[in-house]
Amino acid sequence: MRLPVIFIFITVVLDSMGIGIIMPVMPDLIQEVGNVDLSQAAIWGGTLTVVFAINQFLFSPTVGGLSDAYGRRPVLLIALLVMSLDYLVMAFAQSLWLLFVGRFIGGITAATHSTAGAYMADISTSEDKAKNFGLLGAAFGVGFILGPMLGGLLAEYGSRAPFFAAAALAFANMLFGYFVLPESLKKEKRRAFDWRRANPFGAFKQMKTLPGLMPMLLVFLLLNIAFFVYPSIWAFFGRAQFNWDARMVGFTLAAYGLGIVIVQGVLIRPILARFGEKITALFGMSMHLLSFLAYQLMTETWHVFAFMPISVFSAVAVPALQGLMSNSVSDNAQGELQGAMSSLTALATIISPFAMTQVFSYFTNSNAPVYLPSAPFLLSALSIIVAFYLFSRWKPS
Repeated sequence: MRLPVIFIFITVVLDSMGIGIIMPVMPDLIQEVGNVDLSQAAIWGGTLTVVFAINQFLFSPTVGGLSDAYGRRPVLLIALLVMSLDYLVMAFAQSLWLLFVGRFIGGITAATHSTAGAYMADISTSEDKAKNFGLLGAAFGVGFILGPMLGGLLAEYGSRAPFFAAAALAFANMLFGYFVLPESLKKEKRRAFDWRRANPFGAFKQMKTLPGLMPMLLVFLLLNIAFFVYPSIWAFFGRAQFNWDARMVGFTLAAYGLGIVIVQGVLIRPILARFGEKITALFGMSMHLLSFLAYQLMTETWHVFAFMPISVFSAVAVPALQGLMSNSVSDNAQGELQGAMSSLTALATIISPFAMTQVFSYFTNSNAPVYLPSAPFLLSALSIIVAFYLFSRWKPS
């Protein structure tokens, strides 16, 4: 199963780098096609991001449900083909409404993360699921590093170049999967597609029938809301707290992403083997909390790098939690579960940027009761405390 796992890994990398690869050129592209200034372009860019996240939230259970009914292979291959065409639409866009169409479709195709997770669950034993979900987390970290780096390099060839590159990568991966990806879900384990379950609200309602899973999904949501403080305010925090330029912001994010890859791709396996999934998840949450509190004390750039080897160990929490939840549902419900988790991740990408930027703005403006650029990390710490409490009281059924 080596080649299929490589395909799944690449698919998740492409999902995670999909936003990053185009991020460096989005301001120029929006100004170009919309004939607006930079401040207006920022507003349009934020709106495009919300459209993308909302569709990912709405359609993740649908894509997951389709994979439970028709198999993982066709869903993944079709989604990659549509993703490739979507990037081409944005590459040739001459108006803002075409960019909206592109981001609208992109949010749907990004929902393939749920099917990738279901495929990994299909081919994994119950003992290996958390480890293999850690591999998917490492893939996310790779995309987190490569996306902005590749987008910045290609921007020298024009604002359209990253879109053509993303389209080529998605199409090449689709061809690769066509030849190496076998179907992982046997026909006798499939179930009929049901619209009542194939939406985020129906999927969450259906999860209530599985004992103990709803609190775990809430823990998963809280962890993601806390984690997304990094892409939400890191650049602003770095400038306000340490006077970083854009290059230093990118360098610190790449270093953090590299740490996540090492932890989730290599170190999580011995940690899980030694401590098990529940203790590993609690350890990861503890590292999250320690990191968010530590930012309140950091005053120099070297403090960030000195503490980074500790903070990256927080990345073990989500894969361990995914493994616990995946082992709680049947084989023919893996796509539905992964779809629900993908929707929660997308929901976090809607909630967290709004909340974190509002808190940052409040504590850095001239009327703030105290100047505290690190205040959003305190909000993330509160989210982790609630998640820790809920998870520590959970008992597997």
